[in-house]
Amino acid sequence: MSDNELIKQTEKTFEDIKHIDENGIEFWYARELMVVLEYAKWGNFIKVIDKAKQSCENSNINVFEHFADVGKTSKMPNGGEKIINDFKLTRYACYLIAQNGDSRKRTIALAQTYFAVQTRKQELTREEYNLLSEDEKRLYTRKNVSDRNKYLYKTAQESGVKNYGKFTNYGYKGLYNGETAKDIAIRKGIDFKKEEILDYMDSTELAANLFRITQTDEVLKNKNVNNESDACQTHHAVGQAVRQVIKKIGGTMPEYSPTPKKSTKQLEKEKKQRLVLSKKEANKKLNKK
Repeated sequence: MSDNELIKQTEKTFEDIKHIDENGIEFWYARELMVVLEYAKWGNFIKVIDKAKQSCENSNINVFEHFADVGKTSKMPNGGEKIINDFKLTRYACYLIAQNGDSRKRTIALAQTYFAVQTRKQELTREEYNLLSEDEKRLYTRKNVSDRNKYLYKTAQESGVKNYGKFTNYGYKGLYNGETAKDIAIRKGIDFKKEEILDYMDSTELAANLFRITQTDEVLKNKNVNNESDACQTHHAVGQAVRQVIKKIGGTMPEYSPTPKKSTKQLEKEKKQRLVLSKKEANKKLNKK
């Protein structure tokens, strides 16, 4: 098998063991990853996981957000059952595990490349971000908002939130000086029932909401909030805190941010159309040769 074929096969293997949870978030099970990375014993692989966790902690990143303890039930020969320890891993966690694995293994080297490339696709440096056009910044930040909202939704549920719409509005009220999602939609002149207000925000307004979302997620976890009322008040307080930061540094208050004419959904559609056209043009040129 050629190197290129081996790389493609390895990529397919990592994708085959990937799972998607009920919120659309991808993850891998450590025990399945262990087999693919050719570790025969869990005791040896758990040492690699511990090193990866330490690397995560050293980078000031929440370990539990990327390495979630889970237990699986396994049938015993006598008809009984036992719980087998396992972890739900994010793509970043898999990357760290590969970085801390036995580099002599060919599969580890391939995993390092695969997860590094895939993780990199989801990140941009500040310099790279600044080089983007406003539309590109909107698309990039909107995707981050969408991804982080999934984490917040899960954390809110674990914190006792049953009415997510109510919880969300508390955050908006804090950030937008009393405005609900519906109030924001009316001000922006969009149909609240058919369109999402986040799709009609410029990159600066989206960034403010991204900060609100990520910080609320952190505070709910750190304070171990366990009821909807406290969760809503927490979201409101974080929204107000973000608003005060914007005010203190002399930034544009979110309600004064200009409303883009095109939604991010429209921009994404146009981007895909341009990609299709460019491929057609490329094929035409190839056919002429």
